Amino acid sequence: MDLISSLFTQSCLDFHIGSLKLEFWYLWSRIGFNVFASNPSLSEVLGWTFHQSWRANACECNLLTITRKMAPRHSRLISRRSHGKVLFIVLLILVPILLFGIYLHGHKISYFFRPLWDKPPPPFEHLPHYYAENVSMDNLCRLHGWTLRPEPRRVFDGIIFSNELDLLEIRWHELYPYVTKFVILEANTTFTGLPKPLYFSDHQERFAFAEDKIVHGVFPGRIASPEFHEDPFKLEGQQRIAMNRLLHAAGIFEDDLLIMSDTDEIPSHHTIKLLQWCDGVPPVLHLELRHYMYSFEFPVDYSSWRATVHIYNRWTKYRHSRQTDVILSDAGWHCSFCFRHLQDFVFKMTGYSHADRVRRKNFLKYSRIQKLICEGADLYDMLPEEYSFQELIKKMGSIPRSASAVHLPTYVIENADKFQFLLPGGCQRSPR
Repeated sequence: MDLISSLFTQSCLDFHIGSLKLEFWYLWSRIGFNVFASNPSLSEVLGWTFHQSWRANACECNLLTITRKMAPRHSRLISRRSHGKVLFIVLLILVPILLFGIYLHGHKISYFFRPLWDKPPPPFEHLPHYYAENVSMDNLCRLHGWTLRPEPRRVFDGIIFSNELDLLEIRWHELYPYVTKFVILEANTTFTGLPKPLYFSDHQERFAFAEDKIVHGVFPGRIASPEFHEDPFKLEGQQRIAMNRLLHAAGIFEDDLLIMSDTDEIPSHHTIKLLQWCDGVPPVLHLELRHYMYSFEFPVDYSSWRATVHIYNRWTKYRHSRQTDVILSDAGWHCSFCFRHLQDFVFKMTGYSHADRVRRKNFLKYSRIQKLICEGADLYDMLPEEYSFQELIKKMGSIPRSASAVHLPTYVIENADKFQFLLPGGCQRSPR
C-alpha cells in the first residue's frame, strides 16, 4: 500500500516539474479510479486508509489538472499585470526627468517653438543711408530727399546709465562735437532692486572733457526685500518718466533733436550730423544699428532697432520701444555685454530687466562666462529670438568671429591699446 501510495504522491509532485508530467498523471489517475471503482474488494483488501490516501492524491492531482487548464488565462493576467508594472516604473523614471528637463531648458523649448506661437512685428520701412567722407552736407541732405537747414538743430543725448563706463566714454567722444547736452540719469539700485554704486558720480573725472555739456540726475531707487519685490520693467518705466523731467531741466525745446537709446546703442557721429543739418527728417525715426556681442569681434546682424531720434515737441516721451515704422539704415553700433571685467557681466546679468534668465547659479561663474565670451556663445544658454525656423536654425550656435576693425567708433581705434578687449583677438577679461 505504501509503495502504491508513494507512487501516486510522487506523480502529483511531478506536476510542479512540467506540464507533460501533469497530463501523464491525469491519465494515470483516471485509470486508477476506474480500477478501484470496478473492484470494491480490492479496496477492502488494501484497506480503507489506502483508499482515502489514493482519493486525496487523486483529488489533489485533479485540482492541479484544473489549474493547468486555467494556466493560459492566468498567464495572460500575469502578463498584463507585469506590463502595467513595467509601464508604471518607466513613467516613474521618465516623468521626473522630463519635468526637470523642462525646468532647466524651458526657455529653449519656448524659443524653439516661437515661430509657432508668435508673429513677427510689422516690417520697418528702411530709409537708405548715404555717407562718404568729403561729401558736402548739402549733397547728403539731397540724397536723402531732404534739404539743408540754415543752421543745425540743437542735439540732446538722453541715457539711463547703469555701469557701462567704457561704452559711455566711447559714446560721448563719438558724439561730442554735435551734442548740446549729455543728459544722464542713474539710480542707486538696479532694475531688480539690488543696491548699486553711483558709477558715474564716482568716476566723473573720466568725463571731464564733456563737463560743460553734462546734465546729471540721480533716481532714488527702492531696494528689494523678501517682503517687497517689484517688476523690473515697472522700475525701468519709472526711471524713463524721471528722464522726461530731467530733459526739461536740461532746457530742451521744440524742434531740438533728442536721441533716445541705451548707453551701448551708439549712433555714429555722421548720422547725428546729418539729422541735425537736414530739414524733412521724419519727426520720429528709428536707427538701425550693427549688433555686436561681447566686442566688435563678434558681429551678430543688423537687428538692433530700439534706438530712436525725435524732433522734440511737447508730446514727446522718453521710451525704448517701437514708436514708428520708419528706420534709418546702418546708423551706428549696438555692443551688447561689451564689458572690460567679468564682474561687470555678473552685475548686468543679475541687475537688469531680464535677470530671470539666470536660471542656475553656475551661470555666474567667472570661468564659464570667460569661456563663452571667447566662443561667442550665449551667456544664458538660450536660442535666438527669431520668428521663423529658417532664421532660428541659421543663427543657432556660436557667433562667427570677425577680423575686421573697420567702420568702428573713431575713439576706439585712436585708443586701441586701451580698448583692446573690444577688438579682434581681445576676448580675455580680467575678473575686476
